[in-house]
Amino acid sequence: MRRRIKEHPTRRFTSARSRNLVTFERGTPPVHRVPAALARRFDQICVSTLAQALAGEDLTPLEFAVLRYVDEEPGIDQSGLCERLGIDRNSASLMVNRLESNGHLTRRVDGNDRRARLLKLTPSGKRLHDRVRPKTFAGWQRMLSVLKPTERELLLDLLVRVIEGNRILARPGAGRRRRELTKPV
Repeated sequence: MRRRIKEHPTRRFTSARSRNLVTFERGTPPVHRVPAALARRFDQICVSTLAQALAGEDLTPLEFAVLRYVDEEPGIDQSGLCERLGIDRNSASLMVNRLESNGHLTRRVDGNDRRARLLKLTPSGKRLHDRVRPKTFAGWQRMLSVLKPTERELLLDLLVRVIEGNRILARPGAGRRRRELTKPV
């Protein structure tokens, strides 16, 4: 049995027989009411919100995420950073190189595992992080302001549960088509 969705003043179904398509405002294209389509749109909103908060800074949303994780976990290694960000090692290395060359991060060899690189914010990186963090937090608050406070917490709790319950699927490159190796003619 399908659960009936409570009517919303700006949301309307595009047709009576297609309950999986939802239009939020007149003239906007419909969104499929399926996890992948909704997650893609939610990701666009999150990245756009973060980009607005970081406007004027020489920092991408993912680079801010690096600063955020390194601030929360000083001495995190690059592999741990990759896992937390859900990106491949090459992408993480490029971001760390850029942040290091801009004077925001330091990287040192782990004494216990010479292959590992431990990351720490420099004073400049800490100042940058501390300056932009309130702007990013305000952006998230604006983004989620369409929800009641209890709904915001519920949304975040549910997102964490879905991510944790599907951790094996959350890896860099998941879902990409593999390139066929072509032989030169």
